Amino acid sequence: MVGGGHAGLTAAICAAELGASVCILEGSPRTHRAGNSRHTRNLRPMHEGPTFVLQDTYTEDEYFDDLMRVTDGITNEHLARMTIRESADSVQWLYDHGVRFQPPLGGTLHLGRTNAFFLGGGKAVMNALYREAERLGIEIHYDAEVIDLEFEVDTFKNATVKYEPENKVISAATLVAASGGFESNTDWLKEAWGAVAENFLIRGTPYNMGGMIKLLHKNAAQQIGDPKQCHAVAIDGRAPKFDGGIVTRVDCVSLGIVVNDQAHRFYDEGEDFWPKRYAIWGRLVAAQNNQVGHVIIDQKSKGAFMPPVFPPIVADTIGELAQKIGIDEEQLIETIEDFNQSVVPGNFDHTELDGCHTDGLKIAKTNWARTIDQPPYSAYSLKPGITFTYLGVGVTDKAQVLMEDGAKYKNVFAAGEIMAGNVLGKGYLAGIGMTIGGVFGRKAGKEAAKNALN
Repeated sequence: MVGGGHAGLTAAICAAELGASVCILEGSPRTHRAGNSRHTRNLRPMHEGPTFVLQDTYTEDEYFDDLMRVTDGITNEHLARMTIRESADSVQWLYDHGVRFQPPLGGTLHLGRTNAFFLGGGKAVMNALYREAERLGIEIHYDAEVIDLEFEVDTFKNATVKYEPENKVISAATLVAASGGFESNTDWLKEAWGAVAENFLIRGTPYNMGGMIKLLHKNAAQQIGDPKQCHAVAIDGRAPKFDGGIVTRVDCVSLGIVVNDQAHRFYDEGEDFWPKRYAIWGRLVAAQNNQVGHVIIDQKSKGAFMPPVFPPIVADTIGELAQKIGIDEEQLIETIEDFNQSVVPGNFDHTELDGCHTDGLKIAKTNWARTIDQPPYSAYSLKPGITFTYLGVGVTDKAQVLMEDGAKYKNVFAAGEIMAGNVLGKGYLAGIGMTIGGVFGRKAGKEAAKNALN
């Protein structure tokens, strides 16, 4: 197993439970093990009725419709529907392996029916899975970066692992690639995005450099996904370059307005529920001058969203707020006055698509539009926060990696972010990354074990 995050650990556990001898090569040090999975807090499973942690129902068709909206239909329908159907077992599988859950969060998340929240967040999940792996006797190596792969046509033979004082060659009957995307590789991001990628912040691990993606493509693996497509959200501009995690995300966009550094709005903040739209805002901010945006709210919105780790910039007047965040005072006043005058009175309800909208603006706000007129006013300055990239390798519905000509490698499987682009052509749906990792992790582990044992 190359990669020790949620997908890799899931695959390793499933393989070991079937009797296979399993070795995990984790490229990070032990202190940073588990990649981006350390920062997660929920997954999105299908369910036909209420469960011990989920409300009501979330059917295959509704789930697929949600996915189609956020991806604009850019998905492999067969793999997507299979992922959705098999996600129904995800919560129970994790629970059976030591993971515990908690009631859903409130505010703008609207996820009580669709997403199962982890007690203790991603670190608690991964600690539980690592304990399970150790109990099963799985061999785990940290600081074990794979720097080369050897194949004989369609068959994996061995991996070269970077070690001090000398590299090691490890042979195996089967390879499972679960090593994430390339979001930490700024040079690669710049190849896709240009110089603006220098201003991107990386919400997750600094160790996802995309080495395994390059090695698999070099060895004729089928390439899927657009290198510019990624899970990119708007996060607080004060976040660190790496590993800021979910606490840096700013969740009040739908409750206010967002302006660029010229103090102009540039997109509909109320287009849809936040879990279906938060992952477009990183790309929207990335397209602005200096890759900066500013979300503005007033006192009415306080307490209606989960606050990020950084406090807002606060002022008693819009002009003072503009000065504090470094944008043109007169233009921000004009933008907010125009917005306020366009708001059509309605019954505001942030738990529903309430239809409270603007009228007469070039860029409308279609839900949750209400005047920004009650001081003190607050602002969060935003930058693009990249979670993971979608460029990866093509797979079958058994997680078997495809070659460029459509043939299958005999003994290579993939799970998690490295193959998520098969399902996520663009956009994101809150919690689906963990869903993809769990479904394909279980498939990859079971199929890899069958291959190795036979």
